[in-house]
Amino acid sequence: MTNKLLKLFIVPALLLSMPSYANTAEATPNANQISISSDTQQGQLKENVGIFEKNVEIVHGNRLIKADRLEVHKRDNLGNDKQLLIATGTPAYFEEKQPDGTIISASANEVRYDVSTRTLVLNGDAKITQAGQKIQAKSITYDIEQQLINAEKDEDSSERVHTILVPVEKKLKGDEGQP
Repeated sequence: MTNKLLKLFIVPALLLSMPSYANTAEATPNANQISISSDTQQGQLKENVGIFEKNVEIVHGNRLIKADRLEVHKRDNLGNDKQLLIATGTPAYFEEKQPDGTIISASANEVRYDVSTRTLVLNGDAKITQAGQKIQAKSITYDIEQQLINAEKDEDSSERVHTILVPVEKKLKGDEGQP
């Protein structure tokens, strides 16, 4: 009986090992704390899968995920801190503050986040925004570490990939104090 109870705590422990990309200067004492809330939670212990459903919200460091359903898959062959998060919803939402202060926000019918490679795969009405730049497509793959993005339209649709680029204004030397 004790072993079964111990295993029930494995799924939340899996999430504890997700790396936080918090800027250490801004980190709070609870920066490594993970807050998971949902209407239902269950664990499939043999498959190392945690399932969170209805009004799911996870806050961990500078990362926020909101979804109707979230699956956390632990992959033993990759080590202790290697998870795949699959969030679905109408839409599912992912947000992460980067070390440079910019915020990546992404939404889609399905958001897959590979913790080990820091790769986002967005499927179905995919949208991603960072530093004012926006991309909309049927599917988007974004390697956050390498800053590589690939967006594709639906083959059966006439809607194309849409990108909005916002020019970045450089500060002139001596204007640092000006609004």
